[in-house]
Amino acid sequence: MDLEIKSRLYSLLTALLTPIVLLRLAIRGIKSPAYFRRWKERFGVFTNPQFKKSILIHAVSVGEVNAAIPLIRALMETYKDYSFVITTVTPTGSDRVQQIFGNSVFHLYLPYDLPGAVKRFLRKIKPELAVVMETEIWPNLFRFCKKRDIPIVVANARLSELSLKGYKWVQSLARMAVNNTKFVAAQTKTDADRMIRLGCDIDKIYVVGSLKFDIIIEDDIIQKGKTIHEHCSKNNLIW
Repeated sequence: MDLEIKSRLYSLLTALLTPIVLLRLAIRGIKSPAYFRRWKERFGVFTNPQFKKSILIHAVSVGEVNAAIPLIRALMETYKDYSFVITTVTPTGSDRVQQIFGNSVFHLYLPYDLPGAVKRFLRKIKPELAVVMETEIWPNLFRFCKKRDIPIVVANARLSELSLKGYKWVQSLARMAVNNTKFVAAQTKTDADRMIRLGCDIDKIYVVGSLKFDIIIEDDIIQKGKTIHEHCSKNNLIW
């Protein structure tokens, strides 16, 4: 089947599944009302920030945001003339972005991988570089970035054997997506090998280790750890 037809079928299926995704979002919102807020952003609807040029970093939730902190800080130091857009999927990820970066960055929820939503999103934020943390492979996002000549980098990439098997139903689209990247920075050789099995060109893969080892622990967290340790060591054995 032609890849363009597969892309259209994928977009159609994504659109058909959107009501189910929204229902799941609503169920989550019962436990965590933050899921009800800013839901329009998930369709690429938000006030145009009027950026001249920006850099996009996508980190799905708290763990990915934490791993991205040293990378984001390095990019902000190097590209001082750019606005920075950080997207997450979860409200806890959003809270972490706000906690670390405050108003120095622009946070949005990543839109669902629908053609219209992705196009609106990219048109408004005008990224000149997109960095995707770990392995968030979204065919339409990657495809439209490529069409707009926006280089995509997958940073801290990892891919489990289970996830690799899960991509078999859309392997041609996943292959197209990863090959639309500028390069993929894998955590380990095993991750790199799996990305190659997924269909990524071998010359796009680099093994660079995990970004979590580059995380700078904040002074207040270190102090809290010392306080807890001192309190526990007075009364309990530390195993």
